[in-house]
Amino acid sequence: MRLGLPARIFATLLKILPRRIGDKMWRWWYQRLAKAKAWGDFGFMNYGFIDDNPPILELEDESDRLFIQLYHMNIRDIELHGKKVLEVGSGRGGGANWIARTYSPSQLVALDYSGAAVKLCNRMYGRQNNLTFIEGNSMNLSFEDESFDVVYNVESSHCYSDMSQFIQEAHRVLRQGGHLAWTDFRDQKTMQSIHESFLSIGFKIEEKADITPEVVAALDLVSDDKKSRIKKGTGPIIRRSFETFAGVRGTPVYDSFTNGELGYFRYLLKK
Repeated sequence: MRLGLPARIFATLLKILPRRIGDKMWRWWYQRLAKAKAWGDFGFMNYGFIDDNPPILELEDESDRLFIQLYHMNIRDIELHGKKVLEVGSGRGGGANWIARTYSPSQLVALDYSGAAVKLCNRMYGRQNNLTFIEGNSMNLSFEDESFDVVYNVESSHCYSDMSQFIQEAHRVLRQGGHLAWTDFRDQKTMQSIHESFLSIGFKIEEKADITPEVVAALDLVSDDKKSRIKKGTGPIIRRSFETFAGVRGTPVYDSFTNGELGYFRYLLKK
């Protein structure tokens, strides 16, 4: 399955350009996503998760259930009440808003590389008292050592040019005994390297799982809706790139999940 022309050019440039330029390209892409009409005021861009132990949701959240379930799966084994929490890669802010409302951390700082995304999140969710959205770099966090009880990261790190640097930064800003909750997709070889980085940097692995089937099942359920939104909000030239990013059926990302080239993983780590 072929990518759209803009996506093919983008992917090629990311492979050949220096890391710092690649980071700037990802930032440009996420700035564009934040402003795109395809998502409107939709608060989530993740692939979703089919949960055999689903959370009880408020009626207002039911329409976002599959996306919320990915966040719930990632953080459900950690105590968040009264804790100081950092989300790295907060995107359109729906996950941070739900966690801040549902689990009552004393403070949830939601950081994203895209200033446009941060502005959007503040417009949509800025009234939540224990929630703050800020612009920042996942590989150079602007916080003092041991500032947070919990750091979580959902479907964002595949964009980072230096995953080990992100893990190092997450470890640095966590208090002793704090947790990093991480979930994202990778090929098996890269995942093994990340697994080794978690250990060498000093984390203890409390839980790990391959959750690819549950993510693909969610993609199957939301694919038509995503495709419809993208068709309404984008022109034909860029449309295929948006569909690929969203993982709708028939795109290279979706096919890579179903043929085993990519897996979706979850790790719960303790400092």
